[in-house]
Amino acid sequence: MEIRKNFTFGNFHIRINWLLAGCVVMAAASFMRLGLWQLDRAAEKVVAQSELLAELQDNAEPIESIPLGHLHPANPELQNRHVKLTGEYWNDRTVLLLAEFFESQIGYGVVTPLRLRSNNQLVLVHRGWTTGILPPDTPPFTRPVDGPVEIDGQIFVPSGSTRAIENPVDASQWPVRMRELDIETLTDILGEPIFPFEVRIIANQPGTLTRHWPAVQPEINQNLSYAVQWFSFGLAVLFIALLASSNLWTLIKGKDPTVADSTEYER
Repeated sequence: MEIRKNFTFGNFHIRINWLLAGCVVMAAASFMRLGLWQLDRAAEKVVAQSELLAELQDNAEPIESIPLGHLHPANPELQNRHVKLTGEYWNDRTVLLLAEFFESQIGYGVVTPLRLRSNNQLVLVHRGWTTGILPPDTPPFTRPVDGPVEIDGQIFVPSGSTRAIENPVDASQWPVRMRELDIETLTDILGEPIFPFEVRIIANQPGTLTRHWPAVQPEINQNLSYAVQWFSFGLAVLFIALLASSNLWTLIKGKDPTVADSTEYER
């Protein structure tokens, strides 16, 4: 078999050195395979995260079981921790968080205190989003739940870099409205201690509204970035080889291919 072969398709000319072509294909395939490996790693992380969340939910412990020493603002171990709460909602003291969005629609975040049956402590339960686009004089739909409930949720620990904003609160009429959840202010208004973090309710629980906050995602951005890089390397190898062995660049620049040295494709 000839090592070199010339092909012509109209104005397009290409010469192929089968030995070099084999090396190019192998190099490109290696890069592509590395890209696929990174995608596989990302998929494994997603599956592992899903299994972990399911396990945590099944093994969630009562929120009262968290040692008091762990309830400090800088404790990262509490973030997204699954907990169970048993008690009753204090519907008359629901808080509406202003200007929260779901699918580009403005509305309210609905936070309702839940009084634990075991020790009467209050826990602020973020139950989700409700629309703010309502007819005049129509109160927001907060879906009150009466009687004892048992719910599952995840503790949310706000970022320490959160910028403090002016947060005036008018406690003369309920539900009160706040720009952001301020547990210290609510502690003063309600006149009793509150669990120091909000608990975001999970799906299909008593009182769940539209859960609009981002889902907990595994760290796969780095894997996806590497995959894009490897695929780009593979495509670049193929494209550079194509440019080096054909008159494609001449055609791209719009030059008359008949002007090019035709002997270049005959060697």
